[in-house]
Amino acid sequence: MQPFRTLTALAAPLDRANVDTDQIIPKQFLKRIERTGYGDFLFFDWRRTAAGDPDPAFVLNDPRYRGAQILVAGKNFACGSSREHAAWALSDFGFRAVIAPTFADIFFSNAGKNGIVLVRLSEEQVAQLLHNAKTIPSYQLTVSLEAQTVTDNRGFSATFEVDPFRRFCLLEGLDDIGLTLRHAAALDAFETRHDQAGWLKAK
Repeated sequence: MQPFRTLTALAAPLDRANVDTDQIIPKQFLKRIERTGYGDFLFFDWRRTAAGDPDPAFVLNDPRYRGAQILVAGKNFACGSSREHAAWALSDFGFRAVIAPTFADIFFSNAGKNGIVLVRLSEEQVAQLLHNAKTIPSYQLTVSLEAQTVTDNRGFSATFEVDPFRRFCLLEGLDDIGLTLRHAAALDAFETRHDQAGWLKAK
């Protein structure tokens, strides 16, 4: 996965609390076997009208937020079922960071394993960012995982906490497979010894 150090990008406001994973990626799209392509279905029921056309009232269909890589959302983001597809959909759509007051625990783990930085800020701070993203054209934020800060060019500055191990993995771009492969030489040596021991025992 792609390392995350510092990102300066357009911020999109999703001013809704308790956004659940079935809203992030509806269940009818969970039959796919790939981990890519889910971005097309992100917030599908909100992004589309009953006729299947893009709903101009939904924030991510607003041209002002095209290309946004930072999502600012309400509390309890990604509650509901534990589907990892929610993280896949956000990542595939282009989001690299989500800022909210609180996140569902399982999603917090899934997002980190898929290269998405989740930033917990206070409700007051998130409300300020939501307001800025709605009212300031081309509003950008800088999320620094190295410094553990969120800033803009208008004086906003906040710090956030992150688990040291998760921070290390995100900085280095290591998912579970990548972490395992860091020990590839030791694993190969173990397998060689194991095979040799089995051959000697068979004799």
